[in-house]
Amino acid sequence: MFRGLHIHLMDNKGRVSIPSRYREILQERQLVLTNYQQRLQKDTPDHIRYLLAFPMEEWQKIEGKLAEQPLFRGDLRNFQRFLISGVEDCPLDRQGRILVPPNLRDYARLSREVCIVGAVRCFEIWDRPSYELHMQQVEESIDEGMLDGLLI
Repeated sequence: MFRGLHIHLMDNKGRVSIPSRYREILQERQLVLTNYQQRLQKDTPDHIRYLLAFPMEEWQKIEGKLAEQPLFRGDLRNFQRFLISGVEDCPLDRQGRILVPPNLRDYARLSREVCIVGAVRCFEIWDRPSYELHMQQVEESIDEGMLDGLLI
């Protein structure tokens, strides 16, 4: 499982080091990156952009599920087009870094400082100021009852 928050610096070439804990999880030295977005607040059209990073076997499960969806349902086609159009295969180099392609760096507006955030089966790559803004909003919306269904 991918857990925790890690702050890393991206170099001038767009390479970012993957946390060693995550590298241990990755049996193949291959990640699949894609674009993603999340609404800032329910009643606004504003979105925060970030990247999702999947181990290859997890990504293949997602592709399989997408292939099962109705071909001519417009909302699903739009989501599929959005998600698949951003896909880039990113192998880890010998130092445990990936090269984030320029189109994805631009999409997520990544600057030098990035946050790598565990999301159980995948992890996210955020621009640090965007992540911190988002987390402020999340903290304001958390309700103590949200944990009730998770506790045994």
